[in-house]
Amino acid sequence: AIASALYERFPEGEEGRLARVKAFVVSRASCIEVARSLGVGDLILADAPASPAKRQEVASTPSVQGNVLEALIGACYLAHGFEATCEAVIGAFTGHIQRAAESCVDPKTTLQEWLATRGGQPQYRLVESQGPAHARTFTSEVLVDGVVRGRGTGTTIKMSEQAAAQQALESLGARLERV
Repeated sequence: AIASALYERFPEGEEGRLARVKAFVVSRASCIEVARSLGVGDLILADAPASPAKRQEVASTPSVQGNVLEALIGACYLAHGFEATCEAVIGAFTGHIQRAAESCVDPKTTLQEWLATRGGQPQYRLVESQGPAHARTFTSEVLVDGVVRGRGTGTTIKMSEQAAAQQALESLGARLERV
């Protein structure tokens, strides 16, 4: 559904760039945001059999919300078919498609490509991990020529590296590629 929407919206888009836009749009972070906007946490709370404290903990866990959203999309497809599900998915992800089209699609890839043209290569390192297993926060740094150029935090290592890459791009004055 997302791939079709991107192709319709950007018929002249380069295949590799569209693939990165799609990856951004359907990323774990986007699924979590869409799940939250659709109130998936409330759906989990309404039907969870555990204690109230445990229900709240599970319902507010980002990865659980993202997983439940994916399961709901699959269930809608089985119950209502591709067309109806496609319409609903595109509607739910429209903001993410627009954001991907207007911003840097993938800061890590953009940084990698930008540095490659200058003979450099980024190195990422995890500098901190905190919080309980179900709600961990990670902090990563990106080094260029041994110098820290960016630092980022996220709910996954990948998200923290993306945030660090974004900061590095800004600190290096790199032009961000758009669709």
